[in-house]
Amino acid sequence: MFTAEAYLGNPLAVVCDGEGLSTHAMQRFAHWTNLSETAFLLAPSNPAADYRVRIFTPTVELGFAGHPTLGSCHAWLLGGGVAKRSGLVVQECGAGLIRVRHSDQQLAFAAPPLRRAGPVNEATVAQIARVLNIETSAIIDSQWVDNGPGWVAVMLRDADAVLALKPAFVEGLDIGVVGMYPAGSPCAYEVRAFFAKDGGTVEDPVTGSLNASLAQWLLRTSRVVAPYTASQGVALGRAGRVYISTEIDGADNEGADVWVGGHCVTCVSGSVDL
Repeated sequence: MFTAEAYLGNPLAVVCDGEGLSTHAMQRFAHWTNLSETAFLLAPSNPAADYRVRIFTPTVELGFAGHPTLGSCHAWLLGGGVAKRSGLVVQECGAGLIRVRHSDQQLAFAAPPLRRAGPVNEATVAQIARVLNIETSAIIDSQWVDNGPGWVAVMLRDADAVLALKPAFVEGLDIGVVGMYPAGSPCAYEVRAFFAKDGGTVEDPVTGSLNASLAQWLLRTSRVVAPYTASQGVALGRAGRVYISTEIDGADNEGADVWVGGHCVTCVSGSVDL
């Protein structure tokens, strides 16, 4: 997800027919794939939705996540899904109804509202600095940007400072880090995302939920102007690209302030025995 080149984005497993599977069976399969998320497509329970999705990490179920939203829609459309409204798919998930625009080039979801926003207290900023192995003074700004997974974000002086990070143990926080590229660069900023897993620190290659909430923060504070492209995954040898826009194209996109887009590439397909 979030790449036009196979094997250079963030992988996702999508089970196209999750009907009849128990929560335990879904969680067991997600644990086996050991990907950041595994998604299961189901018939919608809300008549306004085109399909329903349940999203699992190897250990827990999530109400919402960005790259599973695009990947699930990609798989649903490839499987013959036809949206009730032309050009707009409505996904039902734990966070409610998420609108996804689709075209021949890419998919884009409407960023959900933040569950937690606002400034980060000094103790938490100091904790994040320890985790990132940097001085507190290196953090230019910070903000809670939680739209479900729990993200807290910090801004460093530039993209090079973000790419130079060598974090320690994350200590239970889900940390997003952003740094600006020089004006006129192909991408507006570089993103890295860190969270704890199995007693260690994991970096997520490309993170839709974090990019959505970062966009809301950075646009609101006039640090960027849409449309623009964000980069993520460089430190991991990936080529993640996230396309942020704020277009409102009429009734289909009513109320949408931020759209988070990306390319999806199918790398493996087949059947599994659950």
